[in-house]
Amino acid sequence: MKYRIDNIKISPSNDDIELYLKNKYKIDDFNYKILLKSIDARDKNNVFYLYNVMLECNEKILGKNVSEYVEKSVELDYPKYSFSDRPVVVGFGPSGMFSGLYLARCGAKPIIIERGSRVEERKKKVEDFLKNKVLCDNSNVQFGEGGAGTFSDGKLTTNVKDKLIGFILYEFYKHGARENILYESHPHIGTDYLEIIVKSIREEIISLGGEFYFDTLFMDYSRDKVLCKKLIDDSIIEFKSNHVLLGIGHSAKDTIRHLYDNMHINIEPKAFSMGVRIEHKREDINKAQYGKFSKYLPSAYYKLACHNDRGIYTFCMCPGGFVLASTSDNNSIVTNGMSNNDRMGDNSNSALLVDVRVDDYYKSSPLDGIDYQEKYEKLAYSISKDYKAPANLVKEFLEDKIAKEERSIKTSYPHGLTFCDLSKVLPNYVISGLKFGIVEFDKKLKGFNNPDAIIIGVESRSSSPVRILRGENRCSSIEGIYPIGEGAGYAGGITSSALDGLKTAIEIVNKSNE
Repeated sequence: MKYRIDNIKISPSNDDIELYLKNKYKIDDFNYKILLKSIDARDKNNVFYLYNVMLECNEKILGKNVSEYVEKSVELDYPKYSFSDRPVVVGFGPSGMFSGLYLARCGAKPIIIERGSRVEERKKKVEDFLKNKVLCDNSNVQFGEGGAGTFSDGKLTTNVKDKLIGFILYEFYKHGARENILYESHPHIGTDYLEIIVKSIREEIISLGGEFYFDTLFMDYSRDKVLCKKLIDDSIIEFKSNHVLLGIGHSAKDTIRHLYDNMHINIEPKAFSMGVRIEHKREDINKAQYGKFSKYLPSAYYKLACHNDRGIYTFCMCPGGFVLASTSDNNSIVTNGMSNNDRMGDNSNSALLVDVRVDDYYKSSPLDGIDYQEKYEKLAYSISKDYKAPANLVKEFLEDKIAKEERSIKTSYPHGLTFCDLSKVLPNYVISGLKFGIVEFDKKLKGFNNPDAIIIGVESRSSSPVRILRGENRCSSIEGIYPIGEGAGYAGGITSSALDGLKTAIEIVNKSNE
């Protein structure tokens, strides 16, 4: 008999669910599967793990939190792709990976175009920038196999409610992620595992007849012809297809400009966010979240939000992570966060963001938001005329002063910092929002306004400032082009981007069988 047992509370100092089940229900011969594992830290004097499990045994199990187990696994059908053309997937970030994977399993033999390098080569180019400040324009933290999420914390949490989320998590696990992403309440993969997963998905697509063209830039689409440029020699290659899935990512500004200015695709401006990275000691955040139990628990996560006249919130929080130099443009500074699976770096960091409304930047073009981002990214670079990031410490920032040097917290940002007045690199409404947020968040997370905490600019690419419009059939105003993922304005992270690409691929395959 299979049972579902909910709300099992276990002390972090004695976290052994198997031993708990054995002792609680007086059984020796049983199987179990963890369905959910979370941390309840609302009471700092009584922090505990909360489990839901499936228990299979021959004994009769009773209790108010015990019920019959009902399997809810998601398995997809893979109908044959019946169009005569081969679909082209532009961009191999999460939306491109999952659309390409589904199309390949349906026999479509997709052609994958990626402006950056395969992940093994891309990693070397990223390391060259982080160590030597040598930026490769088309293969960097933003561009390349796996997308921007490859160099991140690999968080898989999403506000989207969809049964296909379970399928996506299982595919990540099957391709190399740790099993805990299937049941933890805040699952993450980590950059060190993402490299393995991206390569594994690529290899499966190839085994099913898919083809990859790395270091190849999408140029144009017209009358079923896809034109691309091989960046190694600038030669033009052409593919015939009536189905182009455009998962270009939020930093492909040149492609977005070409789509709007030359191809006249319908695009609208959208709100996004700007701000900084804030960096604390990992141990301080752990103690603030878990109190005396922090020594037994993994690196602590937080998610905070408040509102004055704008929304202010933390985003992409990286426990035990690193602040990353993430630009894709020379002479610009963009920050982001990343961490490995163990999350054991000295510091924890998060984006601290303020809402940017369309009327803050809109003049005449839906692309004005891109220009707005670029303006502040270039201003950030102009402070040092180097890749040293503009920064300040929390105490001085709140007092409208400028810190002279780091104190008890040492930054993880690879290129070093230039302490300055951050109002020179961010709009005034962002600065005032950040100050308000730091004070408010300290009321929710003690120590958030630690005077030595480091704030580092600029964080400007948390989401796309444009949306490429599409209809109910997920096709854009140009017949044959299907915008997908975060860059097209339809997702906000790894999981939601993967979901968007997957749903578009399912729509196309279903249409091929009508």
